[in-house]
Amino acid sequence: MSKYINWLVWAVLMAAVIGLLGWGARPQMVGLFIASGLAVGSLYALGGIGIVVLFRATGVLNFSGGAAGAAGAMSAWQLIAWGWWEPLAWLGCILVALVVTLIYGRFIAPLLAWRETVVKAVATLGFALIILGLVAFLWIDDPRSITLPTDGIGVRLLGLRITATRLLVFGASIAIVVGIWAFLTYTKVGLQMRALANDRDLSALLGVPILRVETIAWAIAGVLAGFTGLMFADLIRLEPTVITFMVIPSIAAAICGRLENLTVVLIGGLSMGVIENMLTMERTIGLSGVRPIAPFVIAALVLLWYQRGQRLTFGGRD
Repeated sequence: MSKYINWLVWAVLMAAVIGLLGWGARPQMVGLFIASGLAVGSLYALGGIGIVVLFRATGVLNFSGGAAGAAGAMSAWQLIAWGWWEPLAWLGCILVALVVTLIYGRFIAPLLAWRETVVKAVATLGFALIILGLVAFLWIDDPRSITLPTDGIGVRLLGLRITATRLLVFGASIAIVVGIWAFLTYTKVGLQMRALANDRDLSALLGVPILRVETIAWAIAGVLAGFTGLMFADLIRLEPTVITFMVIPSIAAAICGRLENLTVVLIGGLSMGVIENMLTMERTIGLSGVRPIAPFVIAALVLLWYQRGQRLTFGGRD
């Protein structure tokens, strides 16, 4: 019953926020901002999903996914500039992000396996800054862009033209959540990942191949980072710093799901994207200035809602 109440409260609040921020605007304009927000929110959700999968399997809160995606997106742009066939360049984006992520996961993360969670998280942030520095060294700060064939294809929905790229990102986020859920539930490796999330030491004693399972988790995170970076470069803009720090709202989306519930991560990311876009449009009550902090405000409110009725003491929860 509590679950249904949570979803009802979310639906009511989202309707209220959209109504407030879109008050006085044309319905078509509001619909356009919602559609655009869902696409951006899908990218936040994809980043959050990668963070959750990796955290559950390895205990690492990864801040370097955005930097891996930025390196991949810039590599794709360079390959296209060199005249490569575009699908190969897109594949190169995912491959570069995968390699960058695996370099950290195989050679650096194991050295910090027994350190505190905060230490491991800060290490990934340092790695992200190194990658960003290398990208800035290789490519000077000039305006660039990546376009996909789906940008020129669109469908009309309630009088709005929505590009196939936005539909692709939105559909991919839902498909990936379902796919990862099925992977974690029904495959042997997925069950091993869940075992690591529950008790790493006991899993090792039971014979779970920790290095292999963690490598697969890092690979999933790398592929998601590459795909997200490519889509972000197309839908928003191709700027390494912006793509790198896309990890911030992605972390907020992951926090909404308490680093475990992929469905809530998806809903949280979509909600953040919509509200951010609506704040961009809002001019009546002067809330557009809070747009940069909106993801963490939403995550904090979600956590407070989850903790309702509980009391924290020095001895733990009551």
